[in-house]
Amino acid sequence: MVRRSKTSGRGLKEDPTDPFAQRVKSENWRSRAVFKLEEIDRREKLLKAGAVCVDLGSAPGAWSQYAQRKLGKAGTVIAVDVLKMEHLEGVRFVQGDIREEAVFASLLALLPERQVDVVLSDLAPNMSGVDAIDQPRAMHLSERALDLAARVLKPGGSALIKVFQGSGFQELVGASRGWFGRVRLTQPRVSPSRSPEMYLLAKDFRMV
Repeated sequence: MVRRSKTSGRGLKEDPTDPFAQRVKSENWRSRAVFKLEEIDRREKLLKAGAVCVDLGSAPGAWSQYAQRKLGKAGTVIAVDVLKMEHLEGVRFVQGDIREEAVFASLLALLPERQVDVVLSDLAPNMSGVDAIDQPRAMHLSERALDLAARVLKPGGSALIKVFQGSGFQELVGASRGWFGRVRLTQPRVSPSRSPEMYLLAKDFRMV
């Protein structure tokens, strides 16, 4: 099963004095994971009014919330998750596992050809605690997200993809450099300090 990392929203339950948890409540976000995207977007200017955005691993919906607010009524947000996500105004939701070919093909059919501006992915597998099992699962999801980005982004588009360091990591980074003019890794400060998760930030998509 695919899901968001458990760390995405648990801070609100564990520590009500956490400033991020307080903001989740006061600003009516669905989870504290929104502040990862907010931090990166403020620095990188990924989401602009009127853009088309795909959010992979969207449940419970915080990233889609943020994207919809930034893109406005003229923008388009298509969210995808294996888990059910409560309705968000202005967001089209597709429930399914993108590792399945039928779901992946259905998603591609919904997207305007070469008109997507940004692909976001906060996908993570259910972690077993066994690296030999978890790393291949995580890498497959990251590869799937990169594959989707390469198929639907318009020239100059961007992708932000959750990755985990380990087997296959360097190969994924290398593959992304074949598609994008600028690639780097970032870890938002809201991420747990001991978390192995990072985000691959790829900008300036180019047809090859």
